[in-house]
Amino acid sequence: MAAAAPAASAARRRRRLTARIKDGLRDLSVQLSLLTHQVGTHLDIRHADLECLDLVSRYGPIGPTALAKRAGLHPATLTGVLDRLERGGWVVRTPNPSDRRAILVRIVKEKEAEVLFLFSGLNRAMDQVCSEYEDADLVMIADFLLRTARAARVATDDLAGD
Repeated sequence: MAAAAPAASAARRRRRLTARIKDGLRDLSVQLSLLTHQVGTHLDIRHADLECLDLVSRYGPIGPTALAKRAGLHPATLTGVLDRLERGGWVVRTPNPSDRRAILVRIVKEKEAEVLFLFSGLNRAMDQVCSEYEDADLVMIADFLLRTARAARVATDDLAGD
């Protein structure tokens, strides 16, 4: 019986720590959503449009089909998003050099700088947070975040029926 008590205590501690991490991720999700909303308001861009703009920035030039899949949007919905972004001067659609029938979406670099400026406060704060950790800790945190994003992607795909 004596050995069971420390094991039960360790299991409770582990559950509490895991719950703290999940709560922290939920808080982070809310705060990033609020920040993204503020950035979108400053730029007069809808939330979904800003998310697609970020995806084009990260993965572009990218075809509309691949972008729709990454964004979790129906292709017709994405067409409306791209139309708004193109009218606002945020993206351009160019012919795909490897398939002239297809197009690629590219971000307009000068406009991308506007978005980056609005996120600069968070970027500076994150630089400060990261400076307080050792390299080995940052490696572990980066791994955790990548694995968490992957888990979220799998859960999203499962709900979407992919």
